[in-house]
Amino acid sequence: MDPLKIPKQSKEEYDDLIKRQYLSRIAFIGPDNPYIAPFMYVFDGRFLYFLSTRYGRKVEYMKSNPRVSVEIEEYSTDLSVFRFVSLQGFLEEVVNLEKTILIKGMFVDMVRKNNLSSHILIAFGHSADDDANVITNDDRCAVWMLKGVTDIVALRNG
Repeated sequence: MDPLKIPKQSKEEYDDLIKRQYLSRIAFIGPDNPYIAPFMYVFDGRFLYFLSTRYGRKVEYMKSNPRVSVEIEEYSTDLSVFRFVSLQGFLEEVVNLEKTILIKGMFVDMVRKNNLSSHILIAFGHSADDDANVITNDDRCAVWMLKGVTDIVALRNG
């Protein structure tokens, strides 16, 4: 008996999944082993953008080899419903100041829209006592864009 294959999602379905969520996992190519880290993201309908501090293992790996795999998932607590999308491409830092400020503003809006704790600001190098606008008001964070997507796997269980 052949195993049942998990159904694929259409582009519309996985775009909707990406729009609903804001947390991803990114797998980097490390010197000896892969390295996976959680990243918040925003989606403008075409590209995924990530915000990170300018230090740490993730930045070292991005600079030495920008090829990554990004995974976004959604599931019910009992796992009776699940969806995920995995995108393979590369990360490129957004260096245009106007675009960076615009994307950081999208992050501020996403934090507010989802009523996220101010403790999330710690992940971006800020204090939990800061207002979310601090993201756009200084240069502690880098903005990264997923580009050159070569493969998309998007599956769902029903």
